[in-house]
Amino acid sequence: MKTLEQQNRILSPAKSSFKEKIGLLTTLFGCWHKNLSRPFTYDHESYRVCLKCGARKNFNTETLTTSGSFYFPPKSGRTGF
Repeated sequence: MKTLEQQNRILSPAKSSFKEKIGLLTTLFGCWHKNLSRPFTYDHESYRVCLKCGARKNFNTETLTTSGSFYFPPKSGRTGF
């Protein structure tokens, strides 16, 4: 069974190497991202994470609002924090 990230890559090719946007079909029929984590800041980037699928959404620390499209984090060789 393919993971949501693999399905997303088939439905919507990555527009940038840093952030992979979630395709329209995945958004409509996949995870609805209703359960988000508290905001995290790492490497000068603030975001909230969907607790079901792991997709991220940008978080503005000045206005305390979540904005933008959901995306999956870039893959790296790191195995832990």
